[in-house]
Amino acid sequence: MFTDWQAFRAAFLYELQTMHGKSLEEASPQDKYTTLAGMVRDYISKAWIETNRQYEIKGEKQVYYFSIEFLLGRLLGANLLNIGVRPQWEEWLAEMGIDINQLENEEPDAGLGNGGLGRLAACFLDSMASLQLPCHGCGIRYKYGLFEQKIIDGYQVEHPDNWLKNGTMWELRKIDKAVQVKFGGTVWSEKKEGELIFHHDNAQTVLAVPYDIPVIGYQNSTVNTLRLWSAETVQEDFDLLAFNQGNYLKAVEYKYSIESISEILYPDDSHYEGRVLRLKQQYFLVSAGLQSIVRRFKKKHGPITEFAEKITIHINDTHPAMAIPELMRILMDEEDLSWEEAWQITRNTIAYTNHTILPEALEKWPVDIMKTLLPRIFMIIEELNEQFCKHLWSHYPGDWQRIASMAIIADNYVHMAHLAVVGSYSINGVAKIHTNILKRDVMKNFYHFYPYKFNNKTNGITHRRWLLKANPGLSQLITNSISPSWIYYPQYLSTLLRYSEDSAFLTDLDKIKETNKMKFANWIHNKYGITIDGSSIFDVHVKRIHAYKRQLMNALRILELYSKLKENPNLEIVPRTFIFAGKAAPGYYLAKRVIKLITTLAGVINNDTTIQGKIKVLFLENYSVSLAEMIFPATDVSEQISTASKEASGTGNMKFMMNGAVTIGTLDGANIEIHEEVGDDNIVIFGLTADQVMNYYQKGGYRPWELVQSDQRLKTLLDQLINGSLPVPREEFRVLYDSLVNSDEFFVLKDYAAYVEAQEKVDALYRDNKRWSKMCLSNIAHSGKFSSDRTISEYAIGIWKANPVVIGDPLEPY
Repeated sequence: MFTDWQAFRAAFLYELQTMHGKSLEEASPQDKYTTLAGMVRDYISKAWIETNRQYEIKGEKQVYYFSIEFLLGRLLGANLLNIGVRPQWEEWLAEMGIDINQLENEEPDAGLGNGGLGRLAACFLDSMASLQLPCHGCGIRYKYGLFEQKIIDGYQVEHPDNWLKNGTMWELRKIDKAVQVKFGGTVWSEKKEGELIFHHDNAQTVLAVPYDIPVIGYQNSTVNTLRLWSAETVQEDFDLLAFNQGNYLKAVEYKYSIESISEILYPDDSHYEGRVLRLKQQYFLVSAGLQSIVRRFKKKHGPITEFAEKITIHINDTHPAMAIPELMRILMDEEDLSWEEAWQITRNTIAYTNHTILPEALEKWPVDIMKTLLPRIFMIIEELNEQFCKHLWSHYPGDWQRIASMAIIADNYVHMAHLAVVGSYSINGVAKIHTNILKRDVMKNFYHFYPYKFNNKTNGITHRRWLLKANPGLSQLITNSISPSWIYYPQYLSTLLRYSEDSAFLTDLDKIKETNKMKFANWIHNKYGITIDGSSIFDVHVKRIHAYKRQLMNALRILELYSKLKENPNLEIVPRTFIFAGKAAPGYYLAKRVIKLITTLAGVINNDTTIQGKIKVLFLENYSVSLAEMIFPATDVSEQISTASKEASGTGNMKFMMNGAVTIGTLDGANIEIHEEVGDDNIVIFGLTADQVMNYYQKGGYRPWELVQSDQRLKTLLDQLINGSLPVPREEFRVLYDSLVNSDEFFVLKDYAAYVEAQEKVDALYRDNKRWSKMCLSNIAHSGKFSSDRTISEYAIGIWKANPVVIGDPLEPY
């Protein structure tokens, strides 16, 4: 650690000169950012090496968390916070005339994820390192991420998310650790000395190059690793002969065909080529990761037969489910184990988290695609399916329907969730209700067959980023009131409840929220030129745009409220600012029309002076972790209104709660457990229950057209979508209208009256300032349960059997 400002200044200037050849006066903000990030990387480098060394010396089981997404956010601020130097370094930088916040804003959000799945994985990495667990991440180094969302004329327009245009300071390329991954070709076998040997000829070989990112524990010496794989060419990628002959495209087409594997997150799979590319990505991830893990194991540990005793592979949803046949392939084809030996190791190594009950998210791949692209992997899956079905037959002789419903290969598809269940020793849901639905409905037959495999691990969020970093004012108030212990033991937040009748504390809490709201309002004004009332209710609905998340219901309620204000501008309501953000999948037409509806309402409402500014609507483009860090501390009302039974857990609900927002929501996902923690008085619940929803799906009886015809309010409201009263072509929102009146798959209209009533309750509660402040405090105090430290501790004890490894005192390079 630096002893004083002079030493810090000298080190900063030296780093700046070494990296950029510039003086402080010549340096750009980007130069200063990379300099500071370089100092952090240097600072932790010895601890990173020592962490890996101690893991090998201690010989504890190591966990590798495979995820198609890791939504990291910006790392400079989080890393400074975790190594414990941010306040001091911020002060010293200020003495040099440098604003640390400006430097943090120079860093782009890493384009490695999209939504809750990826952010959960990032929170888990933070908790793993902070709890000193020997756990690492494994993902893909996407060159462009998902997409950068622009709102143009009210429509979502996708642009490339070129987050790597200036490189990133946090990765180290490890070309010496590269492995080869094979696609296509033909597989044939021969018998040698009584053993079946498989050969893979004429395959397309891709070089998987690892890029390692340090994952720093909170003020300890642990530095774990997130390893991201990039697809590169094995052979010379430039065909000079073709180029000299004028065939310029041929000269580079091979290179681009290979690099496309790690080019973009979630390529559009509405066409054949997109589906093939997605499958390539998934196999590329698991093959590269497993080859690397096996190679390291053989180098550092004992015989491969002990692999499951020292290694756990955890697959985050079904995207990495091919880890099961790939590990089998490696153990049999490369390590010469028998099928029985390989299967014993595999099924004791791999654990699986399910994140959804939505049919479209339970992945399945056409047999012809998998067989062509991954011939050896398909052979192994085929054999797994054969043996599993025989096993089922011995338990359920003659029950063809049950066996077909559980088969890994059925109806000419490979069912990845079935593969994940069969090949894993643990299957966990991510909230109590989600796990119960898996056991009772979606995976009922598997639960009856493997009851010992199923368990629940309710999701969590890292309170270090989402409270300590994102909301420093509130964090300081908490620390001053109950000591810093809550940072290490977030369950201590519950001791805040003793201040529930303390007027001075509640006043301070209100002031912090007001400050956060004004800061966010200023940001909105600077970016969008829109002035919003900082004293209004900030009603926030930010998440992926999807029909089951029901942004459409929120928009309909806003349309109705606006209509009432037009009829009676003196209508007495608490002014409210409705804030939306989130991306719709490029091919998801209905979701993109929901965005257009919200932006249309914003254009009409925000420019109508007759309603006296009582409501305003904003759609913030390109939702990201860094934008979320501004939104959560400024929020009054958290919209968690998914159709009951559809949201596996949610983590946004936890982030809002932790920052003192009050949830309006359905009894869905982790909302149920939040409700259990805070009680009826500190959350606003409405709508159908999961059982009621499932009953409608199974037995029918809900006819939305009849509901609309019998409810004049609904009829009038929905007619506005198609009668030309909105400044868009009449058919612009026809798809939304038809989706509601013809099927209403997610019960928007069924829950609408209850939702409006709940919103009116919110309005009344907010008017009672003391009561609202106590509600906010109760949410903060009970949020400790939803720290990812608790979740990861449960994984470590209940699934992984992984023990902490204490690294020792920090190793400081300066």
